[in-house]
Amino acid sequence: MYRQSEIASAARPRVLVVLAHPDDESFGMGGTLALYAWCGADVYLVCATGGEEGEMAPELLEGYGSIADRRAAELDCAARALGLAGVTMMGYRDSGMPGAEANRHPQALFAQTLDSVAARVTAEIRRVRPHVVLTFDPIGGYRHPDHIAIQRATVEAFHAAGDPARYPGDLSAYAPQKLYFHTFPRGLLRLVVRLMPLFGRDPRRFGTNGDIDVASLAEVEYPIHAKIDFLPMARAREEAGACHVSQGGASGGLRSVVGRLLLLLGGRDTFMRAFPEPTPGLRERDLFEGVTIDP
Repeated sequence: MYRQSEIASAARPRVLVVLAHPDDESFGMGGTLALYAWCGADVYLVCATGGEEGEMAPELLEGYGSIADRRAAELDCAARALGLAGVTMMGYRDSGMPGAEANRHPQALFAQTLDSVAARVTAEIRRVRPHVVLTFDPIGGYRHPDHIAIQRATVEAFHAAGDPARYPGDLSAYAPQKLYFHTFPRGLLRLVVRLMPLFGRDPRRFGTNGDIDVASLAEVEYPIHAKIDFLPMARAREEAGACHVSQGGASGGLRSVVGRLLLLLGGRDTFMRAFPEPTPGLRERDLFEGVTIDP
């Protein structure tokens, strides 16, 4: 998998992003990742699964041994577009949506223990030594089992990495300074929920398989402590999304359309700060605000 360099830029700001599937990095916080990479930070991605359960047209598999191979190639393309310093694949299998048969596959992320996944994320934190760690919000954006599983493992690892007694190994303990959850304002989503029935769509049964309850997502609100304006890197974000052809990135798929709507509404990514505990009314414009950049 794509790796621009090993951890050679020790004096530069470092970000570790821990996500679930190839394309999460582009259709989610891709603007922010591209912006920090462009500004000189080393941005590293950990991708938990191969995205094997993603929908894919048969012709897109020509020249590839599997769906996972195709999606890995798309992720490699996106990583270059965003300017990532490196990508690590954890090798778990995509678990599919809640209740899917894929949930029970022995290699599925959903089937793993929290401790076993957290141990591996802890090792990545100690290897990269990031100042800032980013992951999903507590419901994984849209309640995908893999998003929730890797979010929980990342939170556990964030707090364990600085304790040499937790998940001991060859790497020395290291405590990152800040942890953020990527989330989004629910106002737009609530408007979409109200409009969907007018177009014959059920907001409780959205998506190709009718397995996404958009209405319930609109009811969950997380505080927003940081807003990152990524407009200067909007083109890089679009290019990264377009790499994920199999997931609609180049043809206006669901996440691509949502991404464009959010871009029109201001080109900003929003984050909830999980650590340090935010003060009342906190509003940050830089995820490295208050961070000490040391080796």
